[in-house]
Amino acid sequence: MAEIVIVPSPADAGALVADEIVRLIAERPDTVLGLATGSTPLPVYEALRSRVEGLDVSRVRGFALDEYVGIDPNHPESYRSVITREVVEPLGLNPDLIHTPNGALETISHAGEDYERAIAEAGGIDLQILGIGTSGHIGFNEPGSSFASRTRVKTLIEQTRKDNARFFDRVEDVPMHCITQGLGTILGAKHLVLLAFGEGKAAAVAGAVEGPVTSSLPGSAIQLHPHVTVVVDEAAASQLAHADYYRYVAANKPAWQGL
Repeated sequence: MAEIVIVPSPADAGALVADEIVRLIAERPDTVLGLATGSTPLPVYEALRSRVEGLDVSRVRGFALDEYVGIDPNHPESYRSVITREVVEPLGLNPDLIHTPNGALETISHAGEDYERAIAEAGGIDLQILGIGTSGHIGFNEPGSSFASRTRVKTLIEQTRKDNARFFDRVEDVPMHCITQGLGTILGAKHLVLLAFGEGKAAAVAGAVEGPVTSSLPGSAIQLHPHVTVVVDEAAASQLAHADYYRYVAANKPAWQGL
């Protein structure tokens, strides 16, 4: 079972996860992080800014979950630009060590295999940050995605394009295709940390944590992983049947176990 940590606010979640990332980097300066985009992981990145002061992060490596296909990497809403703006520059990471899938049309036929190879050559991802969509998707793995899937091109469903339209001028400007780490790729990380905030994520969280393991809810794949931490605020935890148990476990967890 995943460890469920219920916190008062997104800021508390960010501090908790940031502390674990700092511990990892201090122990292993070339730690490999799996980086998510969107609003959910922002509290983690914000909390890291003050915590990495004085810490050598020059060897930290990172792999983003996904990228749009056919978008200019310099477009402000490409995930390359987002990761640079929200993670690389504020934390002082080496941009040459932070990777996103290559969404260029010229090389898209083998971009997934290239990305899988790069992750393997880095020794795998030590800690993968995840959000979860209202449909239960993680990365751009929409309902129906195979649990064995690797990095590949996917067609975005209309709801996801509508959800992401807030970052573009019009919904028509949201790319139709993306390249995303597969569920099998994500499950290969050593530690998964899934964050969710707000009542709108409550059903997806409950399904992912307590529901059946099903491709209809891709987030439920986390139940197959040996080391998962789910950090949610009270609103996102509101549909969890065993919330009191999770609070009890978290309150009595030995400090030496870490996150």
